[in-house]
Amino acid sequence: MISFRPTEEEQAFCEVAKTIACDELRPLARECEQSRSVSASIARRLHELGFLALELPEQWGGLELPLISQAQIWQSLSFGDLGIVQGLPGPGEAAPFMRLAPSHPVWRRYRESGQGRIWPTAVFVDGEETIELRRQGDGYVLNGTSVPIRLAASAEWVVIAAKESEGEPVIVVLDDQGWETVEGDFRLGLLAAGLGRLRFSERFVSNDGVLARGSEAAALLAHARARQCVLEAAKEVGLMEAALEYAIQYTAGRKAFGQEIAKFQGVSFTIAEMAFECRGARNIVWAAACRVEEQGGEAESHAWRALARAHRSVRFVTDQAVQMLGGHGYVQEYPVEKWMRDAQAQVMLYARETDWLIRRGEQLLRERKERVAR
Repeated sequence: MISFRPTEEEQAFCEVAKTIACDELRPLARECEQSRSVSASIARRLHELGFLALELPEQWGGLELPLISQAQIWQSLSFGDLGIVQGLPGPGEAAPFMRLAPSHPVWRRYRESGQGRIWPTAVFVDGEETIELRRQGDGYVLNGTSVPIRLAASAEWVVIAAKESEGEPVIVVLDDQGWETVEGDFRLGLLAAGLGRLRFSERFVSNDGVLARGSEAAALLAHARARQCVLEAAKEVGLMEAALEYAIQYTAGRKAFGQEIAKFQGVSFTIAEMAFECRGARNIVWAAACRVEEQGGEAESHAWRALARAHRSVRFVTDQAVQMLGGHGYVQEYPVEKWMRDAQAQVMLYARETDWLIRRGEQLLRERKERVAR
């Protein structure tokens, strides 16, 4: 049986995160969205408290917390504002690769440059379908443009997973700005997250920049992706919990025909359904965090399932929150319209739930073929 009960230390961390989310992040959400960046004061504050090093290995000076603890903390921070959370500098989605291969020499300069300051901004590019990788001399040459990723506008390091022309998986690390940033026109949501694409044109990477290749790269990528999926799903849970709480407070305080609108059957049923979606998504995400930490054979599928469920739930809950406010739901004086836009942008950024279900189906078919072949 899996227990989700946090330790005293985890509970204290989550309480601090929730306080910062409500008192510091949410009041600055509109300002950060308008400036399309996270203020330096917020980044510095979270860095000082260790929130930007939750995944980093202890030997680097990071916290190296269990995945379930990280999920709960990011969930609490995202309760304040997902746009700010997704725009925070630091190792970001590259952190799982650092945690899983901390002693690899490719990280030496990153580790050194992060001492005594906010960790350099690193991004991850899943380029198996968009980035061409070909062997040349003692390295590889990169060509292509990535899908939209967060923090592209401020990236200092890039981790790229692609397949060599012969089909061999390869993971490379770049640290010298050898790419072009295409910011594009992303006006839906997550505007403070620095969304954009990275373009590579005949970019040479020597063997010194290769993190892994072959079966080692495939295994590393699978584990890192699973951790990324769980953490992104946890952030979505935090967002939907914020929308649910706001909708409850609003409907309990507004009156129509002489009574609070929360007492109308249609409203109360919708609020209950929103609560069911939040609780269900949260439990699935936390269970996936425990499974992924164990790195069992089904870890990746649990992570995909958690993100697919979180995608479905966050779109439903944030959309219903807007509906509960009626005309006010579309007015910028109320945060729910921003949360709905952020939810839609988040889902587009990390693939719709049907995409993850298709991936899971393909994985099951491969496993079945392998069993038959034996």
